[in-house]
Amino acid sequence: MAAAGGVSRPERDAAVLLTGVGKRYDIVSAFAQHAIVVAADPNPLAPAQYAADHRYPVPRIHDPAYVPALCELCERHGVGVVVPLTDLDLEVLAHASRDGLLPALVPDPEIARATFDKYEAHLLLERLGLPSPPTVLPGDPVDSFPVMIKPRQGSGARSIHRADDEAAAEFFVGYVKEPTMVQRFMDGPEFSIDTLSDQQGRCLNAIPRTMIESRGGESIKGTVIADEELIALGARASEALGVRGPCTIQVFRDRQIGLGITDVNTRFGGAFPAPMYAALPGRTYPELIVRMARGERLEPHVGEFRDGVTFTRYYWQLELDEQLRPTGRDIVEPPGPPAPR
Repeated sequence: MAAAGGVSRPERDAAVLLTGVGKRYDIVSAFAQHAIVVAADPNPLAPAQYAADHRYPVPRIHDPAYVPALCELCERHGVGVVVPLTDLDLEVLAHASRDGLLPALVPDPEIARATFDKYEAHLLLERLGLPSPPTVLPGDPVDSFPVMIKPRQGSGARSIHRADDEAAAEFFVGYVKEPTMVQRFMDGPEFSIDTLSDQQGRCLNAIPRTMIESRGGESIKGTVIADEELIALGARASEALGVRGPCTIQVFRDRQIGLGITDVNTRFGGAFPAPMYAALPGRTYPELIVRMARGERLEPHVGEFRDGVTFTRYYWQLELDEQLRPTGRDIVEPPGPPAPR
């Protein structure tokens, strides 16, 4: 399909393929400042593709033609790195990367598979000596209440319920129509740590943030904090897991047991703007990934960022013509938030 038109950008000498772009316009447009961006998504109305230079419909993830389609795009555009923007194709890309088919910035297939299943992730974290709240499967004894009933493969805070006693836990396990797990209710504040690792699994940076407000499991307001304990945990966890590329680690600080990792997403998190705003000049995660695509070896700079940065997210939209091309019109002029006064 056609490249995004009417956008003046500086000279870019690397190409990046982003898969499952969906509505992550923030991520795609950030990459487009530094690289030629190829966007792949099976949905012809995925809004984020319009921030890319090239957009292509591709087969669905479990279609045998999916990986060959991505390989063809990489060859056509000289792509140096493939970055998924969703959980759904992580394991598929991990196998393709291990087989030498795609330059995908993803962990090993075993890690991608385990972190997609929250109970398997809990067991993996325990084996690696990383803190994880007490977690069991339905029917196993529970040390104490309250607990959280969670889908093992849930996302977006779907079907998560607090149970204050055994009867409530049994009810919610039956009520949620998919495999679940039972996890200790963490009585304390929630944080996320946005990390980035290179192709060798070295953590380049770890940027913690608070969770001021979330909707559907996605942070929409938060503040970046220079919490040394969280920074150290983020770096240690990402390296122990062998993460490559971006990762978001969700953590609670319980009043009794301290830190516990409740989720690991080996991709960009919903609150992508937080590490973008907090990064020092030249060190935003898209810039670093583009430098990896050029073949540069980067040096870790864990803990080097601006703390105290607060973000608040909002929605926007695009008008498309009959051929699904952006018209360039907007409903306000100029588009976006007002300039400071």
